[in-house]
Amino acid sequence: MDQQALRDLEYRCIQEEPPWCTAACPLHVDVRTFAGSIGQGRWEDAWKVLHKHMPLPGILGRICDAPCEARCKRREAGDAVRISTLERACVQTDPPALRIQSLPAKGKSVALAGSGLSSLTAAWDLARKGYAVTVFEALTLPGASLRRFDPQRLPAAVIDEGTAILTRLGVRFEFGCNPNSKDVAHRCLNSFDAAYLGLDAVTGEGWDVERDSGGRIRIDPKSRETSCAGLFAGGQTDSPVWLVAQGRWAATSIDRYLQNVSITAGRDKEGPYETRLFTSLVDVAPEPAVIEADPDRGYSPVEAEAEARRCLQCECMQCVKVCAYLERFRAYPKKYAREVYNNLSIVMGEHKANRLINACSLCGLCQRVCPNDFAMQDLCLQARRAMVDNGKMPPSAHEFALLDMTFSQGERFALARHQPGRGASAHLFFPGCQLCASAPGQVEKVYAHLRSELPGGVGLMLNCCGAPAHWAGRRELFEAQTAQIEAQWNALGKPRLILACSTCIRIFKDHLPMLPTVSLWSVLEVNRPDAMVTGIVRPLAVHDPCTTRYETELQDCVRRLLSEAGLEIEELALGRDETECCGFGGLMQNADPELSREVSHRRSGRSDSDYIAYCAMCRDNLAAAGKRVIHLLDLFFPDPRQSDPALRPRPGWSRRQENRARLKARLLEKLWNEVPDEMNAHQTIKLEISPEVAERLDSRRILVEDLQQVIQHAEASRERLFHPASGRYKAAYAPYKVTFWVEYTPAADGYVVHNAYAHRMEVLGP
Repeated sequence: MDQQALRDLEYRCIQEEPPWCTAACPLHVDVRTFAGSIGQGRWEDAWKVLHKHMPLPGILGRICDAPCEARCKRREAGDAVRISTLERACVQTDPPALRIQSLPAKGKSVALAGSGLSSLTAAWDLARKGYAVTVFEALTLPGASLRRFDPQRLPAAVIDEGTAILTRLGVRFEFGCNPNSKDVAHRCLNSFDAAYLGLDAVTGEGWDVERDSGGRIRIDPKSRETSCAGLFAGGQTDSPVWLVAQGRWAATSIDRYLQNVSITAGRDKEGPYETRLFTSLVDVAPEPAVIEADPDRGYSPVEAEAEARRCLQCECMQCVKVCAYLERFRAYPKKYAREVYNNLSIVMGEHKANRLINACSLCGLCQRVCPNDFAMQDLCLQARRAMVDNGKMPPSAHEFALLDMTFSQGERFALARHQPGRGASAHLFFPGCQLCASAPGQVEKVYAHLRSELPGGVGLMLNCCGAPAHWAGRRELFEAQTAQIEAQWNALGKPRLILACSTCIRIFKDHLPMLPTVSLWSVLEVNRPDAMVTGIVRPLAVHDPCTTRYETELQDCVRRLLSEAGLEIEELALGRDETECCGFGGLMQNADPELSREVSHRRSGRSDSDYIAYCAMCRDNLAAAGKRVIHLLDLFFPDPRQSDPALRPRPGWSRRQENRARLKARLLEKLWNEVPDEMNAHQTIKLEISPEVAERLDSRRILVEDLQQVIQHAEASRERLFHPASGRYKAAYAPYKVTFWVEYTPAADGYVVHNAYAHRMEVLGP
C-alpha cells in the first residue's frame, strides 16, 4: 500500500469529521466536548474548551447568537441543544486559573481602528502572536458597542475584565482620538506595519479605500483585505459570533501578510463548512429542550447539566458499534489503516499490528454499515497477503487452520467420484469439510436422498474449498486448491455442483465462477425429504452466516423451507445483510481465540430463542458458546439417537478430523465396496484422555494424532524425561512446524495423557 492509497482509505472513514454544530460555528468551537463536560458536571473543562476556541470567552459566551443550533443533529429528534444558553451558564461560573500565553515579540506593530468586538478579537489574537498592538478609540472606555447590550446579560464589569486581559497581553489603548479621521488613518497606515478597521465601531470615513455603490468598504470575504495594501477590515454584521470570526480571520491575514507568506493558502475550512459525519438516530427518542426557571438569569447549573446531557455526542462509529473485533482494539478504521500501513512498512522491529491484521473475521459487516463503504476486511486481507509474500507472517496465526485444510485435501478425506454404478454425473454433491466434520451421518443421508431424487447421477466430492488459505493470505496455496477442484470437476464431466456450505458458495462464486453451482437448500426446496423433526413449538431465531451477507435469494430460500415446515421464525436484530460472524470466519478463531469466544457469546446473546443455522461451523461455534442451536439439516435428516438436536455438542478438533476420515471410509466401504487403507502405526496407539484434559487440548489446537506421534517417537527413541515422584514421562516432538510436549504414563493397553502443550513457531538458525 503506497501513501496515496493510504490517504484514500483514511478519507473513507468519517469518524474524525466534526459534528454539525462545530462545522457550522464560524469559530469551530468544540461543542461536543463542551456539552459533554457540562453534562458530567465538569465546569472547569467546559471553560477550557471556550478558552481554547473563543477570544474573550467571558464576553462572547454571554452574547453568542449560536448559528450552530440551527445545524444541531438533535433537532431531528426533538429540540436543538440550547448551546448559547449553555455557554452563558458556563461563563457565569467561576473561571479556572488559566494562563494566557503569548509568543515572543516579533518586532512588528499593528494598529486597530475602533474597539468594537471585531477589533478586540483581532487584538486578542495578534497580541498572543507576539505583535505590538495599539487600539484607537474615540471614547474614554473600550468596547462602546458592547456596552449597548443588556447589562444584566453582559455587565460592564465583564467588558472591563476582558479589556484588562488585553492590557496584560500588552495591548495599548489610545482614547479620545477619532478613528474615522484622516490623521488617525494616516498614522495607522504609515507608523504601523499593518492596520485593521473595525467597522462595528467606526465608519472609516477618513480612510482612502475603495467602496461599493452603496458606500460600503469593499472587503475580501475571506482574507478581509481592502484595496489599500496592509489594511484589513471587518465588522459589517450584527452577529456577535460573526464579528469575532471576522476579527480572527483578519488577524490571521495580518499575521501572514507581515510574515510575507500566502494569505489564502490552507484556509478552505475557515468558517462554516459541510461535514461528512454520519450519526445514526435509530433508537434516539425525541426530547424537548430544558426550559430555565429564570429566563433573565439563564440556566442554573442543574438545568444546564440536564440540557447538556441531551447532546447526542455526535460521532459515526457505526462499524465499531456492531463489531467486537473493531471494538477490541479501541479505535476505528481510519486509525487502523495507519497502524496496518506502519506495520507493513517495518523492516526491523516489532510488528505491533499483527494481531489487528489477523484477528479480523473478514465478514464485511463494517463495510455494510459504513456510510462510505470502508472495507476493513479488504485492508486486512491485503495486509495478510503482503505479510506472507514478505515472509513476515508468524506461523502461529494460521498454521493450525492450514494444517486442518491439508488434512481435508489429503488421502484420508479427499474424494471425487461418480455415483456408484455410473460413469457420468449430472450433479456433484460438495458438502464441504466442516459439515462432514460436524455431522458426517447427515452427509451420508443427504447424499442418499440426492441420489434417489435427482436424475442423471449425483457424484460426490469430499474436499475443502480452500477458504482457510484464502483467509490466511496464502494466494499460491489457495490458487492451487481451486485449480485442483476445477481439474476434478472437469474430469467428472463438468456436473452442476450442489453446495451445502455458505462459505463454499462464496468461494465458488468469487473464485470459480465457471463452475455451475446451486445451494443444497434450493435443491431441498424442490426435493424435500419426507422425515422431519416435529414438536418444535418455540420460535427459532434465524442465524444467517456472514458469507451469505448479500445472498438474498439463499436467505429467502432458507426461510421458505422453515415456513413450509410450519415453524415460527424470529429475525435477529442483526440478520440478513447485517448478520454477524459466529467467530470462525477469517480464521479469527485461530488468530485470537479469546476474541472469537467473545464474538460467539455476543452473537448468542442477541435473542433468548433457540437458534437455527445453516452453516455447520456457525452451529458448532454457537453451541460451544452455550447456545441452544440446531442446524437446518437437523430438521430434515434427524439423528434418531439425538432426542434434542439443540443440545448436540460441538465436536473438538480431533473429532472433526476423525469424523471426516471415518465418513470417507464408510462411504468407500458401503457404496464402492472398497476396503479403506490401513492406519499408520501411530494411529493404532490407544490414548486415555479425561474430559478436562480433552477440553484443554482442544483449546490449544492439539489433536489426538499429534499426541500419538509424540508418544510413538518417545517410546521408539527413548527420548523422554521421567519424573520419579509422579511416575510420569514427558516428551517432545516436532512432526511439522509445531513442537508438541506431552506428559503421559503407560497403561495396560495404551497410555494416559495428563497434559500437553505446543509451540507454534519455527526456530531459524543463524
